[in-house]
Amino acid sequence: MNPTSTPPPYAFTPERAARFDELQRKLAPLWRIIGRTDPGGEVQDDNTLVVMSSLTGEFGVPGAIQKVYEERFLFMTFLLRQPHLRLIYLTSQPVEPLTIDYYLHNLPDVTVSNARKRLHLLSPQDGSSHSLVEKILARPWFIRRIREHIPDLDRAHLVPFLTTDLERELALQLDIPMYAADPRHFALGGKSGARRIFAEEGLPHPLGAENITGEAGFVAAIIDMRARKPSISRVITKHNQGVSGEGNAVVDLRGLPDPGHPDETAAVAERLRDMQLENAGLSYDAYLRGVERQGAIVEEMIDGDDKRSPSVQMRISPLGKVEILSTHDQMLGGPSGQSYLGAVFPADPAYSRLITREAAKVGERFVREGIIGRFAIDFLTVKTASGAWEPYAIEVNLRKGGTTHPFLTLQYLTDGAYDAESGEFTTELGERRYYVASDHVESPAYRLFTPEDLLDLISVHRLTFDQTCQTGVILHIFSAVGELGRLGVTCIHGTPQRARGLYDDFIALLDREAERRGNGNAAGQ
Repeated sequence: MNPTSTPPPYAFTPERAARFDELQRKLAPLWRIIGRTDPGGEVQDDNTLVVMSSLTGEFGVPGAIQKVYEERFLFMTFLLRQPHLRLIYLTSQPVEPLTIDYYLHNLPDVTVSNARKRLHLLSPQDGSSHSLVEKILARPWFIRRIREHIPDLDRAHLVPFLTTDLERELALQLDIPMYAADPRHFALGGKSGARRIFAEEGLPHPLGAENITGEAGFVAAIIDMRARKPSISRVITKHNQGVSGEGNAVVDLRGLPDPGHPDETAAVAERLRDMQLENAGLSYDAYLRGVERQGAIVEEMIDGDDKRSPSVQMRISPLGKVEILSTHDQMLGGPSGQSYLGAVFPADPAYSRLITREAAKVGERFVREGIIGRFAIDFLTVKTASGAWEPYAIEVNLRKGGTTHPFLTLQYLTDGAYDAESGEFTTELGERRYYVASDHVESPAYRLFTPEDLLDLISVHRLTFDQTCQTGVILHIFSAVGELGRLGVTCIHGTPQRARGLYDDFIALLDREAERRGNGNAAGQ
C-alpha cells in the first residue's frame, strides 16, 4: 500500500463487532483509574493512555492547521502528574521540543525528567492532507510500533478527538478499548439526529425540519415552516456533520410573497440560492453537494435583543453514569455569527441551571442508547420581556470540542470540579476559578512571532500560569504561529472580570509587540 494513500474501507463484520464490544467492556474495571478528575491523586495502578486528535471526515484541513489541531490536546500531558501513567501521543509530524518543554514545565507535583520518561511522542512523519488516523492505518509498521510502547494491553485505552469507523478500526488493531462514542451512534451526533432526540426527549428547540438531501427539500421545508409561522424572518441551514459553524448558512425570508401565494415556491428557491454561507470560500453548488453527501437541516433563526450561545459539556462513564462537567458561554463570529471562536467559563448562572436540566435529559437518553464518552450540547438562550431566559437546544456534539481542552487544562492544573447546581468551579483549595479561552487569537501581524517569542512575552510580562496562585495564561496551538498568524490561549483568574481582563491584556500585548516589530521591519527596509 502506498503509505500516503487513504486506507480502504474496513469490513465491520459481526466477528469484529463482537471483538470491539469485548474490548469496550474492559473500560468498566479501568474506570477507577481513567475516570478520575484529580490527576495528583495517589492511584498506584500502571496504565497507558493513547491520545489521537485526528480531524477525520470532510474537513479538508491544510497541513499547518492539521498540525496545530493535532497538538491541541497536549494538555493531556498534565495527566503525567499521575506517577504511574504512561502517555502515548500521536501526531502526523513530530512535535517541536520547545512545545513539549512548555507543557511539561507547567506540570505540578512531578519532575520534568520523570514525566518525560513516561511520555512517548510517536509520528509517521507524514505531512499530507489525509487525517492522522488514515495515515496510521495505512502503515501497519507504525501500529506495531505503538503497540510496542504499551506494556499491558489490559491497562490501556485510546482517546480520540472524535470517532468514525477509522478510529474504531485503530482501536481494534491496537487491541485496546476506546473511551468515546461507538461510531454506530454517529447519526445521533449529527444535526438531524439531534433534532429528533430533542423532540423525543421534550427539549425546547427551534421550529424546523431535518433529513434534507437537496434544494427541493429545503424549499419544501421552508414553505411548510412559513405556513406554520408566517412571522419567520430568517432561517439557518446546517450540514448534518458541520463543525464550528462551517456547514451553516443563513437565508433571509423578509419581503417574500405571503405564505400560500402562487409565487412563493420560486421566491423561496431564489432566496435559498442567495444564502449567506458561513464559509465564504464555498459556492452554493459545493454547499449543496455537501447536503447530498451528509444530509442537512433547516430551522428558524431565533431572534432577540439579548441572545447568548451557551453549551453544556457532559460525559457518560462505562458504568452508565451521566456527569455534568461544565458550562460555557460561547464566543461566536464569522459572517453570520455562527463560527466558534472561543468560550467564557462558566456560563452565566442566570441560565446555567436551565440548560443543565435540559441537557440531563439527553444524557439519560444516551445512557439508554449505550453511548459512553464526552459530548456537548449547544443551546441558544433568549431574554424575554419579563426578564426570564428561554433556552433552545441547538446541536449535539458527540465528541470532544472547542471547550474540552480549556476546561480540562483548568481541572488538571487545579484538581478542581464544576458544580452544576451552583454553576461554579472550585479548586481543591476551595477557591473559585474562571477563564476566557480562544482557539482564534489571530492576525496576519502575528506571523512575525515565533513560538519562542510567545513564550518569552508571557514570561517577561509575568503572564505565565502561577502554580501557587493558580492563575495566569496557558497557551495552546502556538507552534505554527509564524505560518498561520494564529494561536490559542486560556486565561484563568479568580473572578470573571479578572479573567476577561487577563485575556484582553494578553491580546493587547500581542498587538503592541506585533506593531513594534512591524515598524522595526519597515524602518529597516
